[in-house]
Amino acid sequence: MSDEVETGFVRVRLDLAYDGREFSGWAKQASGRRTVQGEIEDALRTVTRSGEATYELTVAGRTDAGVHARGQVAHVDLPEEVWGEHREKLLKRLAGRLPKDVRVWSLVEAPSGFNARFSAVWRRYAYRVTDNPGGVDPLLRGHVLWHDWPLDVDAMNEAAQLLVGEHDFAAYCKKREGATTIRTLQKLSLVRGGDGVITATVRADAFCHNMVRSLIGALLFVGDGHRGPEWPGKVLGAGVRDSAVHVVRPHGLTLEEVGYPADELLAARSKEARNKRTLPSAGCC
Repeated sequence: MSDEVETGFVRVRLDLAYDGREFSGWAKQASGRRTVQGEIEDALRTVTRSGEATYELTVAGRTDAGVHARGQVAHVDLPEEVWGEHREKLLKRLAGRLPKDVRVWSLVEAPSGFNARFSAVWRRYAYRVTDNPGGVDPLLRGHVLWHDWPLDVDAMNEAAQLLVGEHDFAAYCKKREGATTIRTLQKLSLVRGGDGVITATVRADAFCHNMVRSLIGALLFVGDGHRGPEWPGKVLGAGVRDSAVHVVRPHGLTLEEVGYPADELLAARSKEARNKRTLPSAGCC
């Protein structure tokens, strides 16, 4: 699969953010439900006066229903004449057309070889939770999960370190036909802020479906004392879904940032990311 842009088109990078509460996820759905992709593509079509033409977005990470994004990245291929005519005013026109729970912060011509999904080298999410006995600050209720047991952050961090590295995360993912569950978890750590909100930082080269929310669910069981710090690592090693691992609610999760290599490495990274991954065999012969 090539990342070469079709003749007569320009690849444009979009940096954007959204509050996921009223969206049925990122991806357009045949059911006609409200999605982030659908809203942006509709707005693009309107402000560029493109009639029935739809310019399809490719995104760095497809978020589920209810998940937020502060640092999402997408790309779209626009006809050269459309980009040339609208590029100077496109950002402001989108701001006037888009609903207030989704914003596009920048629109720039992408460097050669750029693919918002396959060129990315990591995605960083944050999951926010509080164990405050009184519940969640009403002003944060759409972005922070309330856990009604006291949480031991040190125990959760101890458990988290057993999950970092390249592993098959089948035990923490919703399996999809033909998709690998091998991922490199680069960082998983938790910090309690002065306001009592615990923020988990989760960074990986990529994530499989429900992976972050499942990992947090396992760590919460450790934090509240229902399981020991070794338990999430044992679940990982077993390689199968454990009914005790709960997929926590989506509203505490935010895609914070997507990382890309230097421009000259974009095409190579995109090609590498498409390769089917396997883990090294155990032992030797």
